[in-house]
Amino acid sequence: MNKKNVLGMLCILSTVFGFSQTEPNVIKPVSLEEVVITDSKFKIKRENAGKVITKITQKDLEKLQGKSIAEIISMTAGVEINGVKSNAGQNLSYNIRGGRNRQVLILIDGIPVTDPSQIANDYDLRLLNADQVESIEILKGASSTLYGSGAASAVINITLKKASKDKLAANFRSVLGTNMSSTDDNYAVEDFKNSVAVNGTLNKFIYLASFGNQFTDGLSAVANGTESDAFNAINGNLKLGYSFSDAFNMNVYGSFDTYKTDFDDGFSGTDADHVSISDQYRLGIAPEFKYKNGSITLNAAYNAIERDIQSSFPAQFNAKSYIADVFNRYNFKETLFTVIGVHAQQNEMESFAIPFGSSAFEQSINPEDATFTIIDPYVNVVYASDFGLSVNAGARLNNHSEYGSHVVYSANPSFKKEVGFGYVKGLASYSTAYITPSLYQLFEPTYGNDELQPEENTTIEFGAEIHFSNKATLSLVYFNRRETNFIDFVDLGSFTYQYKNVDESFTASGFEFVADYNVSEKLKFQANATYTNVEEDLNLRLPEFKINASIDYAISEASVVSLRYQFNDDRRDSVYNSTTFMNDDVTLESYNLFDFYVSHKIAKDKITLFANVTNILNEDYQELYGYSTRGRNVNIGFNIKL
Repeated sequence: MNKKNVLGMLCILSTVFGFSQTEPNVIKPVSLEEVVITDSKFKIKRENAGKVITKITQKDLEKLQGKSIAEIISMTAGVEINGVKSNAGQNLSYNIRGGRNRQVLILIDGIPVTDPSQIANDYDLRLLNADQVESIEILKGASSTLYGSGAASAVINITLKKASKDKLAANFRSVLGTNMSSTDDNYAVEDFKNSVAVNGTLNKFIYLASFGNQFTDGLSAVANGTESDAFNAINGNLKLGYSFSDAFNMNVYGSFDTYKTDFDDGFSGTDADHVSISDQYRLGIAPEFKYKNGSITLNAAYNAIERDIQSSFPAQFNAKSYIADVFNRYNFKETLFTVIGVHAQQNEMESFAIPFGSSAFEQSINPEDATFTIIDPYVNVVYASDFGLSVNAGARLNNHSEYGSHVVYSANPSFKKEVGFGYVKGLASYSTAYITPSLYQLFEPTYGNDELQPEENTTIEFGAEIHFSNKATLSLVYFNRRETNFIDFVDLGSFTYQYKNVDESFTASGFEFVADYNVSEKLKFQANATYTNVEEDLNLRLPEFKINASIDYAISEASVVSLRYQFNDDRRDSVYNSTTFMNDDVTLESYNLFDFYVSHKIAKDKITLFANVTNILNEDYQELYGYSTRGRNVNIGFNIKL
């Protein structure tokens, strides 16, 4: 990190205390009036939550129009998503508190979503359309007691939009923009995003139907490429609900998400006519029965994903998962909240490849072998006293068809003290988590290992939060996450590799700082900073220091402008050397980004006009070694509510 960058970061952080708070483009911790659910499955007040949870509301999302879900989430303290600044079809890597994709669990409407055919069993955020999302909660730390396998470094709970209370409502959104690297200057319109939604409530019946499309071209996947690589995504979503009585309601839903993206040869760094196609289909049902002081909820879903890789090494993957989560919530006198539930899941996958010397696909992984089931009973208790003490604790017994039983648990006490200017809160947590080996790691015929055991994570957190009533909120959290039974791709010699649990343990630790300050009703400022210290085996493409900051100014009730800043420290990347058949380490230099946003509402707030300028200074940098990175780009759009 050079002296200029250090000076720039100190100036930004000093502004936190001299100026202001929130901002539409950088996400803020939720206010006291809001509630959070991800850390307990209960709607509890923010002030009683034992962790600093990031909640991205619909109001925030309306001011982030034109950005992808991955871009929005990556503005959060402690979160780095590699690929969001590259070509639209670039693979995404989720780095949260030194973790990787397999340690981040994504929920859609409270239900875990994964891709059993992926090596990391992770969910691909490129499948989601941001216009269909109502809100997002990000809970960092181990959360396997509530959510099971994969919830080791974070849980990202994405809630899709709900129906309007009007009989008929509609929303139309369109965005046009450029898609250039820092060396381009033609400003051609190459990025198109459109969506439409119709929804409403008819007595006891609710409905919502939405459709979205994105087409992005103009930028090569690799930095040395001369041919552009297009990305095309289509999304559809249908929700239906009926309230049979005040005590019983039923919701059903179905969705499809598909994308097709061109990609190049990453090993040689040259243009190639490669194509990746992913199709997702989801069906679900969510009945809820309410009784005095409690409720019983069932979330059941079927998810199918098909992937087709057309390249020098063509492959096809099919994956299915069946999930059912039934839980009983009970509230004792507004101070004691309990959740008792059972989670059941079945995953299966198959794959096809073309063997050497053949021209036809042959099955390489049989779904009759590559399948497992999980049945997890769990319990969680939240005690929120009237004198400031809150305790969130839970346990889960995982029963896996391949490796047997496994227990995880968590304890999260916090204490809030009311003071003259607001409150002061201290928090701590100790939680364990596990990451189930993926079906690919278990059953791939060449590299798989059916004797793999789950990875285990233990996370310790300490933190403090200071709230100045109607003015500012400051929080600082220290985390320490220890990994054991780490699953690695091990060189056995003679060019033979296999997935194995390694004996060493690995540690990631750091600090997350968030500051919000309201200068006035019109002027707000927000900033977050993350310091992450990880061992070399974990720090691939992960900045040691990262800052997000923004200023938001309301020119009038109808107009808002904002300026956003991001600093990413030097990062280590690994590049395959075809001469030595080894990976070489390279350093990706630090960079600074400035973005500008403006919006204006007309026609009694029915129409919103907005524009974004990203990477204003057109900084030339590398997000991923050898791959293209977006330079200065402009987009304009409108949103119509009827």
